Amino acid sequence: MKQKDSLKLTNKQVPDEIWREAYIALSHYPELKDTPITFKFKKNIKKSFMQAQPSFSGIFKNRKKRAYFIFINEEIKIEDEVFTVTSAPSEVIIGWIGHELGHVMDYRNRSGINLFWFGVRYLTSHNYIREAERAADTYAVNHGLGDYIIATKDFILNQSNLSENYKNRIKKLYLSQEEIVELVDDLEELREESKEKDSY
Repeated sequence: MKQKDSLKLTNKQVPDEIWREAYIALSHYPELKDTPITFKFKKNIKKSFMQAQPSFSGIFKNRKKRAYFIFINEEIKIEDEVFTVTSAPSEVIIGWIGHELGHVMDYRNRSGINLFWFGVRYLTSHNYIREAERAADTYAVNHGLGDYIIATKDFILNQSNLSENYKNRIKKLYLSQEEIVELVDDLEELREESKEKDSY
């Protein structure tokens, strides 16, 4: 029996190529255990390697009954560089998926009308994109994926041959590695304080 067959993901559809990474990322989000999420390869996602969005048919459904998609670019061409999911280390893909699941967590807390206007603002406001992307990073870090998010940022900014324009976009819109490290340190301090209180 394959590992995939022995470890079931409830209400999730995941391509074999990223199954292990998706399983690890999802394990950090127990709140999403019963949330329907379909991971799907797609051609030509503009300016991004992955993209999370609610199923349009379910936007105005009860929040608990909504389904979500995480689209993954089959390949992303930025200037002259072609990049695929199989060309990145596993920990980088886990971080990327963890970030997209952060968006799903954000969407779950929004009403249908709020989601609609979220989409409008995301398409029209650079500042709103920045706010949404930093929120997704924060969700991921708060769910224990800080090291993976750092690995993803390091890969994009320092290890890959992606264009400077793309790297600058990442720097402007997402939390920096330093900000993520600070968030991770703050979480550790909170955990230590909680342990101390519990020991009294």
